Amino acid sequence: MTITLPLEHLRQMWTIRAFEEKVRDLRLADEIAGSVHLCIGQESTAVGGCAGLRPHDALFATYRGHGWAIARGVPLEPLFAELLGRVHGVNGGRGGSAYFSAGSYGFYGENSIVGGGVPIAVGAALASRHDGSGRVAVVVFGDGAMNQGSVTEAMNFAAAFDLPVIFICENNTYSELTPIADMVRDPDLSKRPAALGIESTRLDGNDVLLLAEQIGAAVGAAASGSGPFFFELSTQRMCGHYIGDAEQYRPAGELDSYLDIEPIARLSGELAAKGGDAGDV
Repeated sequence: MTITLPLEHLRQMWTIRAFEEKVRDLRLADEIAGSVHLCIGQESTAVGGCAGLRPHDALFATYRGHGWAIARGVPLEPLFAELLGRVHGVNGGRGGSAYFSAGSYGFYGENSIVGGGVPIAVGAALASRHDGSGRVAVVVFGDGAMNQGSVTEAMNFAAAFDLPVIFICENNTYSELTPIADMVRDPDLSKRPAALGIESTRLDGNDVLLLAEQIGAAVGAAASGSGPFFFELSTQRMCGHYIGDAEQYRPAGELDSYLDIEPIARLSGELAAKGGDAGDV
C-alpha cells in the first residue's frame, strides 16, 4: 500500500530533525557562532503549516525558524552555509541562525524580537489587498508572544480590515523557561483572538495531517477574503530553549513522556498501522 502524501510529510519531518540535530552538533563544536534555537519535537507544525501554502504566499517565522524554512522549500546546503557564516549562505552568512531570510522561497525571515513578525506579516497582508497579488501572509510565534501588546494590536488591525493573514501560535508549554500556564489565568490562548472577531481554532500540533488539512483550508479561505484566522497548535520542544539551556525547569520524566506522542513517532506508527512502510522515507 502506497501512502504518498503522508510519507512526504514524514520525510520532511525527518529532514528537519536531522538538520536540527546536525546544527546542534556544529554549535556544540563551536563551528556555529551565537545563540541557536532548535525545533526538535515541533517538526509537524512547520510541515503541516506549509503544506497548503502557494509559491507567492509570505511566511514569517520566529528565531526558531529553521524547520519552517526547510518546509517552505529552502535548500539545505545554503541553509547550513548561512548558519556557518559562509559567503554562499542564503544571506551571505550575515543572517546566521536567528535572522536569515529567503524571499525567493516565500520565506521572509526569522525575527528575534518576541512576536516581532506579527505586525510585519499584517503589513504584508495589507499590501496584498492593494497590489492585487492575492498573497496570504502566514506568521508563526510562540505562546509567550501572546503576551506582547504588538501582537494583540496587529491581530485587532487584521480583524478590523479582514486581512488575508494566518496567525499560528506554537504552544510548546514553555515561554522560554517558564510554563505558559504560570503566566496566564486561562491557558486557552485561542480565546484572545476570538474576542477580537478572528476565527480561532486549537489543534493537536503533533497531527501533521490534520494541520495540513485545517491550515490549508484557512489559506484558501483567506485568499478568498474570509480572513484572518488563528491557530493554536499544542506541541512540545524536546530540547532546550536555546543550546546551553540546562532545562532544570522540566519535571522528571517529561522528555520520556514525549517519545510516543511526538510527531515523527506518531506518523510513523500511523503509517505502519495502515500498512505503509515508513522505512522507505
